[in-house]
Amino acid sequence: MADLHIIVPGALETRTGGFIYDRRMVGELRAQGWDIAVHELPPGWPFADGAAIRGAEDVVAGMPDGALVVVDGLALGALPELARQHGERLSLVALVHHPLAAETGLSAATRDRLQRSERAALAQCKRVIAASAFTAHSLLDYGLDSEDIGVVPPGVDPAPLAEGSEGPGMRLLTVGALIPRKGHDVLFNALAGLPDRRWTLDVVGSETQDPRHATGLRRLCTRMQLDDRVRFHGEMDAGVLESLYQHVDLFVLPSHHEGYGMVITEAVAHGLPVVATAGGAVEHTLPSGAGILAEPGDVADLHNALARVMDEPHLYQQLADGAKKARGRLVTWPEAAAKLADELSRVTS
Repeated sequence: MADLHIIVPGALETRTGGFIYDRRMVGELRAQGWDIAVHELPPGWPFADGAAIRGAEDVVAGMPDGALVVVDGLALGALPELARQHGERLSLVALVHHPLAAETGLSAATRDRLQRSERAALAQCKRVIAASAFTAHSLLDYGLDSEDIGVVPPGVDPAPLAEGSEGPGMRLLTVGALIPRKGHDVLFNALAGLPDRRWTLDVVGSETQDPRHATGLRRLCTRMQLDDRVRFHGEMDAGVLESLYQHVDLFVLPSHHEGYGMVITEAVAHGLPVVATAGGAVEHTLPSGAGILAEPGDVADLHNALARVMDEPHLYQQLADGAKKARGRLVTWPEAAAKLADELSRVTS
C-alpha cells in the first residue's frame, strides 16, 4: 500500500507553477523513500464538470481507510461534499498554492461561491499546507487557525549564471500562463510607453488555459505596434527555457496575484535582476536587493520601474549583483521536500 496518495487537478506534467510544485515534490519525496500513488483528475478545475467531479469521487472512494491523501487545492476547493464524506476515514491534507477566489477576473458571485466552497472543504482536512507564508496568512480568513497550517515554499534548481543578450538594448523575459491574473496586458501597456528605449520581450507560457485572453493579448500587441519587439513562445520545455534564460538581461513578472512566484526564484538562480509587481506573495519571494517592485495593475508604476532599470546602468548592476548574492541562499527542491515530509509526518504521528 502506498505511503501517500496525491491528487492533482490535471496531468502532472503540466508546465504551470502549481503542477511544477506538485511534480517536483513527488519526485523528491520518492527519492527520499516515499511510496507515492499519483492520481490525475481530468482538467478544468475549479470549474470542472459533473463527469470530472464524479471521477474525483471514484478516485477517493477507492482509497483505503486511514490513507494519507494530499489534494491540490485547485481541485479540493471545489469538492467540499467529497471532503465532508471522506474527511473522517482518510487523513486529508490540502495543498494550497493560493485561494481560488484570488484569481483575477472573477465575478463577485463566483468569488463568493469559491470562498464558501473552499472554506467548507478545508474544514475537513487534518492539515493544510500553504506554498507561502502569505497564502497561509490569507487562509486565516477561511476559518483556519494558524496551528492548522504548515508553510512549505517551493524549491529551485541551482542554475548557471545568465550570460545576457550582449545587446543592443535590453532583452526582457516573462514566464507565466497567458491568463488575466498574470497581468501581461499591464506589462505591454507599460512597455508601449518606452518606444525610444531599445528593448525586446520574450513571453513564455501556455496559451491554452484561456485561449480568448491569449488571443486578445496578441491583438493588443499588434494595436500597440509591438509585434517587432514582443515574441510569444507558448509553453517551453525545461531545456529550451534554460537556453532562453541564458540570453536575457532582465526578468519581469507583472502578476496581479501570486501564491508564491516560483519563476522569480528561477530568475534569481540565474543571477537575473527582477522587476515585478507586489501582488500576493511576490514581495516576500523576491530577495532583498535583487529587484524592484511596482504596484499590481498600475501601468504607470511598472513603466517607471522599467524605465529606471533601462536608464540607470548603476541600478541595473546593483540589482544584478543582488541577485547573484541571493542565489546561494535559495532553498533547493530536496530541502523543500524534506520540509513537506516533516509536515506530512505530523499528520500520521
